[in-house]
Amino acid sequence: MDAKQISNKKKNKKKKSFSHLLFMNLFGGKEKMTMLEEEDIQSPWQTVRSTFRDDKVAMTALITFLVILAIVLIGPLAIPIDLSFSETTQQNIAPGLDLMKLPQDLDGKVEQIAIGPTFSIGVSTDGKVYTWGKTKINKNTDLKDIPANMGKVVKVAAGFDHALALNEDGEIFAWGNNRQKQASIPVELIRGKKVVDIVAGYQNSAILTDDGCLYYVGNSTNNDFNEFHPYQGQLKKVVATSDTLMGLTSDGQVVHLGTQINSYTNIPQNMGNIVDIATTASTVATINDEGKVFVWGNLSSKGEGKIPDVKDKIVSLQGGRYHYTAVTETGEVVSWGSNYYKQSTIPKEVSESKISKVYTGFYQNYAITTEGKVLTWGLNGYPFGSDELGRDIFTRLLNGGRMSITIGAVAVIISTIIGVIVGGISGFSGGKVDMVLQRISEMVASLPFLPFAMILSALIGNSMTSRQRVVLIMIILGLLSWPGLQRLVRAQVLSVREQEYVVAAKSIGVKRRHIIFKHILPNVISVIIVSATLSFASSMLTEATLSYLGFGVQAPLPTWGNMLYGANNSIVIQNYWWRWVFASIVLSISVVSINSIGDGLRDAIDPKSQER
Repeated sequence: MDAKQISNKKKNKKKKSFSHLLFMNLFGGKEKMTMLEEEDIQSPWQTVRSTFRDDKVAMTALITFLVILAIVLIGPLAIPIDLSFSETTQQNIAPGLDLMKLPQDLDGKVEQIAIGPTFSIGVSTDGKVYTWGKTKINKNTDLKDIPANMGKVVKVAAGFDHALALNEDGEIFAWGNNRQKQASIPVELIRGKKVVDIVAGYQNSAILTDDGCLYYVGNSTNNDFNEFHPYQGQLKKVVATSDTLMGLTSDGQVVHLGTQINSYTNIPQNMGNIVDIATTASTVATINDEGKVFVWGNLSSKGEGKIPDVKDKIVSLQGGRYHYTAVTETGEVVSWGSNYYKQSTIPKEVSESKISKVYTGFYQNYAITTEGKVLTWGLNGYPFGSDELGRDIFTRLLNGGRMSITIGAVAVIISTIIGVIVGGISGFSGGKVDMVLQRISEMVASLPFLPFAMILSALIGNSMTSRQRVVLIMIILGLLSWPGLQRLVRAQVLSVREQEYVVAAKSIGVKRRHIIFKHILPNVISVIIVSATLSFASSMLTEATLSYLGFGVQAPLPTWGNMLYGANNSIVIQNYWWRWVFASIVLSISVVSINSIGDGLRDAIDPKSQER
């Protein structure tokens, strides 16, 4: 090997060594280098980045917060919030996605399914009864406690908080909440008669015998029912809305079984011979023998009255809380009405199957194929539970997180801008300017923050909308949080302003504001970054504190703070843990992560903290 080849080999080795050191340093390598090697290949910011990346706690906190940030920023786009939504039937439901989790022993041999607000009851072809979903009504009542020795059951009915079962011998069994006597069966009235239908509604039960007579038990105050109605002996089927009963007579006529004249009594004329009837919470729907559907009642924007065009003849109809589901003679399923929980969106699997029966109630649907397979769609539960108004806590956490983080970020931006300007001018100018600015800063810092913010919010916040209050909270946090940062900036500027490059800039006539903001502040930016990061967490905690005390962002706009305020009750804390646990966990994780990021930045930026 000649001298030229040896020289090239040495150069390549040197180049490779340099490249290897650079790569290892930039991408987290652990190969140790001397101080001179590091300074030779790294700029100051590269050193800060490398040091921060080697801090496992800070990096873990950064990744955790970025994940939370991405979820709360992107999540509301996929799961928007309806601020006007509330549903009394879905109040305080525990976390879980099991509302339509059919028992394995029932799959493939379903005889009938009845659906309640948070539970379902099924009877198999061999007469056994099963319950699933959220069956616990209160501490002492659970619908899983099915009565023993019922025999072979042929029909079940699910009410708001109770259930009925009818066996092949005509005996009726009831269990669940009996506060309004809705589970007290009038045995003495139906003795010797054959029961053909049972109906369970909101705090009431109705029993129809084969002679067309109807027997009613339960709450008669909230439910319009006329026990002396003139249709006794003529009824073939009975259905319940949330506040009344409707009947179908043996000659195909629809009748109202209450006493009041209202929208239910506006029964359409010339409907023909009615073969089936169903109800939602506030509407009535019927099918005549030609397959035509009629809907009336308290029609709303939920869409129960928007009947879709169907080519084939509809032969059966079922009603949920605010939607209808029908089956055609060809086995096709159609649905219309409210679709908040996708209960009116027919899944592809259902569309491609031939359906023999459909069972609909509240927000769940069960379709039985001709092969006996059970297909479900609709509300399957809440991953984080629901609150006192029936709102999904997971949805509110997503949208509330975006609001909490936005408030903290905007407040930090405001306070940082004020603190940097005041601290920079005060530290560079000195003299009377410094004295005046520091006295103003001390006046602001001396204000008792939380009492002042609460008083100000109470005085001028009641005349504002929810979104205006959000802006007010951000401004208050920003305007009262800058004194600490300005002291740090002032101290740094005082130490930097006597440096040679500042003196040189003054000597050549550079304007004062350019010296401050172009020469001095870039050299104290590390202090600003660390302080702003830590203030971000403090602002989020302060907003949460104000909202928790009832002086921050008001409902229905969600924040993590006012979600905790909504759970500020001993009954909620003891019985509905999910209403405060998830909000407190995600708030704590976010604040701890931000503080850890700030600590990591401080250690990375401060050269004295680096062990060499």
